[in-house]
Amino acid sequence: MGKDSLTITDNRTGRQYEVAITDGAIKAVDLLQIRSGEDDTGLASYDPALQNTASCRSKVTFIDGDKGILEYRGYPIEELAERSSYLEVAYLIVKGELPTTTHFSMWQHNIKMHTMLHENVKRFIDGFRYDAHPMGILIGTVGALSTFYPEAKHVEDLESRRTQTRRLIAKMPTIAAYAYRHSLGLHYVRPDNELSYTGNFLSMLFRMTEAKYRPDPVLEHALDVLFILHADHEQNCSSTAARVVGSSQADPYSVVAAAAAALGGPLHGGANEAVIRMLREIGSVSKIPELIKQVKAGERRLMGFGHRVYKNYDPRARIIKRIAEQVFEVTGRNPLIDVAVELERIALEDEYFIKRKLYPNVDFYSGIIYEAMGFPVEMFPVLFAIARTSGWMAQWAELVTDPEQKIMRPKQIYTGHPRRNYIPLDERRDGGALETEVRGPL
Repeated sequence: MGKDSLTITDNRTGRQYEVAITDGAIKAVDLLQIRSGEDDTGLASYDPALQNTASCRSKVTFIDGDKGILEYRGYPIEELAERSSYLEVAYLIVKGELPTTTHFSMWQHNIKMHTMLHENVKRFIDGFRYDAHPMGILIGTVGALSTFYPEAKHVEDLESRRTQTRRLIAKMPTIAAYAYRHSLGLHYVRPDNELSYTGNFLSMLFRMTEAKYRPDPVLEHALDVLFILHADHEQNCSSTAARVVGSSQADPYSVVAAAAAALGGPLHGGANEAVIRMLREIGSVSKIPELIKQVKAGERRLMGFGHRVYKNYDPRARIIKRIAEQVFEVTGRNPLIDVAVELERIALEDEYFIKRKLYPNVDFYSGIIYEAMGFPVEMFPVLFAIARTSGWMAQWAELVTDPEQKIMRPKQIYTGHPRRNYIPLDERRDGGALETEVRGPL
């Protein structure tokens, strides 16, 4: 077969197998040929959390975690954050190339056409409790949009996919803003399409009695950069959720609702909230040594440090750290930044963290900026979801058009009871099984 292959010796039988290596990977189905006998269904790979399993081929995002590299469609995140806007990056992620002036103007127009919400959607949001979590409102409302746009079920139709992509990118800020104002008992502010994408979002969030809301350009730019940094991140938990649900040919609103639900978990989109709570708990620079001591003793985790992918400094964290200083010139300095900077300095000089390659990630500084801008911590994952929508739609479109993809159906290794006979209810005796066996894991 040549050098681009793997020779596997099955020590159970002594047989050897040649498995092709393509793009640094082998096909898992090629392992099925490895059998110990006639009753053996074939070898499977066991990979909890899919830590070393490639589930797809993708052209959207490239990450080199060891070198701290993040690129969208080949463009370094540093250049995009410095020179581009979120809507331009969304175009790049969805379409595959940066737009020309004409195409970008048309793209902006097409997005702005869809910023409004149907009046019945507003009433749907009104149905949530006054204290409902904004992320729950967002997830429920996005899922409900599939009933307003039934044509979205035609997932193989290119024009339908394009339309739903524009709608979702356009409507996510509106839904998010309405969820925020619902929690405060405030009236909803209609979109202002004369403003930029992030400027309009800020208007829908914070406009009160002004005849015309004028967002601060520094805060508007900061939010735009944060959206760029969160637009996509390869096959993370929420993007994988989008692909799993999309593989059943579910409509894109259901796909994005599922992805947002995954994002809402504290280990994913809620991580920056955990950082804020940790920094508040620390309170002052003087208490950092005690925290470091507790982390080394395994008594607590250092939130915002380390990443499943990055074994180097998260490139997004460097950009956010610079943006934070610009924001504080407008909002006033958030005292938590001093705690964060000192915590980072100590951790990066400590052998314990260096050896384990624990560097600040994107969540370490983003929450501090959001808090300074007036966002409650409950809104942090919602902001994340707005930005990630373009990435979810790009991942979903790749899945739908990929001839190698089928409905997701991973294997399992069964560890339960062997085959056993049914016992009628009146013949079962108390105490015949351990209590843990009766109750199970739930």
